[in-house]
Amino acid sequence: MSGGGDDFEDFALPEPPVLPVGAEVTFDQAGIDALFGFDAALEPAQKSGLKAVIESNTISHERLPMLEVVCERMVRTFATSMRNLTSDAIDVSLEEITSVRFGEFMKRVALPAMLGVFKVKEWENYGVVTVDSSLIYAVVDALLGGRKGGGAVRIDGRAFTTIETMLVSKMVQLALDEFSASFEAIEPVTMELERVESSPRFAAIAGPSNIAAVATFRVDMEGRGGKFNILLPYATIEPVRTKLLQRFMGEKLGRDRIWEAHMAAELFNTEVVVDVVLGEKHMRLHDVMNMAVGQTLALNRGPDDPLEVHCGGVPLGHAHIGQRCSNIAIRLATDISKGFPK
Repeated sequence: MSGGGDDFEDFALPEPPVLPVGAEVTFDQAGIDALFGFDAALEPAQKSGLKAVIESNTISHERLPMLEVVCERMVRTFATSMRNLTSDAIDVSLEEITSVRFGEFMKRVALPAMLGVFKVKEWENYGVVTVDSSLIYAVVDALLGGRKGGGAVRIDGRAFTTIETMLVSKMVQLALDEFSASFEAIEPVTMELERVESSPRFAAIAGPSNIAAVATFRVDMEGRGGKFNILLPYATIEPVRTKLLQRFMGEKLGRDRIWEAHMAAELFNTEVVVDVVLGEKHMRLHDVMNMAVGQTLALNRGPDDPLEVHCGGVPLGHAHIGQRCSNIAIRLATDISKGFPK
């Protein structure tokens, strides 16, 4: 080849430098930075190259129909539990279920807020429940006998007290119990609240770029209330991901009762050829070729010795040979496949 640049014309960088024939094309530091999206000339908000692909906020949302069913079921049960806890008229609704990067979600948490880190024992992984400040003050007012109606007064710059943390933790654990009960139709799980944090930095259970499913709920308590979110990283729900992808409750992947019954009926009507081995004898090929009609072969078997029963060359068991209704018959002496090595 006389010119190395002719074969790569379609992949040339913008405004390529004019180089002599046979000269090597090299990248300087500026070219490498531009390729990976670290060009200093670009604005900080703009990203390009491989860095833009890796840190993209656009997520291919994988719809989990069964997770939506679980959350809808939780809405009904959690509303009843909250009414029993606060003795107030409470309405709970599911706003949305979406997918987001863990780091982006934590950046959007409006402070002050409470973040409860819970563990799913069966999956050996963690999730996060975030409760905004308006719902925190509404729950504290309701549990401490505050006046109904009117928004709770928010005091900026004040940290949550121990009593407020304990009361909200009780509500969070109640929500996790109802969430676990709603999951029981898919797979029994146990969710326990481990700790409550007030800073997103201390509630980091996954990497910033990890994808997580977020369910947002709204609680209305006679003119007061707020929102809380249940975040489950995809790594946490991986053990039940195939079940969450089902389109309806009770869908069986790879198994259908109608076809199961049909196949069982057809199997019972299937004809099977069974061979009874009277005996085996090793002979030379020369003797086999010289066998004649009427020749007698002596087998090391007696009339009462058990015989092997084969099907397709596979040993099934032992049987005794006899006669029934003028026909040669066998009677099984052992159960199928017993007495034979697997």
